[in-house]
Amino acid sequence: MSKCSFGQRKIEYLGHIVSEKGVEMDGRKIQAIRQWPSPKNVTQLKGFLGLSGYYRRFIKGYANIADPLTRLLAKDAFKWDDQAQSAFERLKDVLTEAPILTLQDFSKSFILETDAFGVGIGAVLS
Repeated sequence: MSKCSFGQRKIEYLGHIVSEKGVEMDGRKIQAIRQWPSPKNVTQLKGFLGLSGYYRRFIKGYANIADPLTRLLAKDAFKWDDQAQSAFERLKDVLTEAPILTLQDFSKSFILETDAFGVGIGAVLS
């Protein structure tokens, strides 16, 4: 019973807030992202990319935005420069302004468009 909740308007689940509006990021995670300092090494960068990657479904073009940072994970490739800082700040900005994902209307038809390119894989459900 300690893990049960009944009659709730919203509930926290695996780092998300689920409500009648839809699914959104947990406010505490957004705050942690806002306060994240620039990584000084690969381990710190992996930590940030791990957290931000968990919320990638909220961000259009996540792979393109994160690409300069992902490239720094290659062996002996970590060199924090202006391009990396710019990508880091851009990723923080889009993550902290993430939209609410609403539930589908199953009475309507769906169109799934997919695309694969050099940086990542994308899909749009319309």
